[in-house]
Amino acid sequence: MTWSKLSQLLTKDPELTLIYSMNLTQLSSFFYPTLKKPQDFYYDLHSISPIETTSSYLQKSIHVLTYFDVDYPALLKQTYDPPWVLYIRGDASLLQETKTLAVVGTRLPTQLGKRSIETLLPPIIKQGYVIVSGLAKGIDRLSHIEAIKHNGKTMAVIGSGFDYMYPKENKALYEHLVSKHVVLTEYPPFIPPQKWHFPARNRIISGLSKGILVVEAAEKSGSLISADQALEQGRDVFAVPGPIFSPVSQGTNHLIQQGAKLVRDANDITEEWS
Repeated sequence: MTWSKLSQLLTKDPELTLIYSMNLTQLSSFFYPTLKKPQDFYYDLHSISPIETTSSYLQKSIHVLTYFDVDYPALLKQTYDPPWVLYIRGDASLLQETKTLAVVGTRLPTQLGKRSIETLLPPIIKQGYVIVSGLAKGIDRLSHIEAIKHNGKTMAVIGSGFDYMYPKENKALYEHLVSKHVVLTEYPPFIPPQKWHFPARNRIISGLSKGILVVEAAEKSGSLISADQALEQGRDVFAVPGPIFSPVSQGTNHLIQQGAKLVRDANDITEEWS
C-alpha cells in the first residue's frame, strides 16, 4: 500500500469503513487497475483486527498518530506528501515544536566535520532549538549526542519499524532517545529497513524542521536528497563549506554554489529566524 494508493483509498473511503465489508472481487474493482495483488491486501486487511493491532502497539509503548489527528505535526502537514501514519516512541509532545533544525551529513565524518558539529550546535541548542536527524552513523549520531550533552531536545526519524534497530551500534543511543526524547517512523514495527526507505525518511526529517543544516556530504549522497526535499518544502538550507580537495566537502560546496547559505558560525543560522 503506497502513499498514492492510500491517498486514492482515502478519497473513496475517508473513514476506512467500506473496505472491511467488501469481498475480494469488490475490493479488486474498488482499486482497479492500480492494485496489483488485491488478494494480498485482502488477506492482510482481515488477518488481524484494528483493535488487536492497537493493543499490540500499546504493549510496546508505541503511540500512533495519523494525518487526521489534531496533534499531527503542523510543519510536516504543510509538505507535499506527509506520512499518513506516524509511529512514535518517547515524548510525542516534541512533535509540536516548530523551533526545529534538521542536521544531516556523511556517515564517515572527518575531524573537521566533528568540530563543526561541536562548534555550531551548542549555541543553537541553548536557544531552545530541537535538533532533528536520522539516527544514522556519523553526523546524525553526533548531532543527537550534542543535543543530549547540552541539555537540549532531539528527534530521530528512522527508516524501519521499531522491531528493527538500524544501525545496531546506535542501539544504546536509540534507547536513551526513547526514554528522554522521541523516535518516530512511518513504518509499522514489523517492517525491516530497505534501501529506498532512507530517501523517503529524509522528507520527514526536513518536513519537521524550519531549516536543514548539511555538514559534510559527498557529491552524490542522501544528504543532498534531503537538501533538495527541504527546498521543495520551502525550508531554509544551510551548508558548512569545506576544503576543495575533500570528497565529503564536494556536496556542501555544491549546495553553496546553488544558493544554500554558507555557515561560518551559529549566528548565520539563527539570524535567519530572529
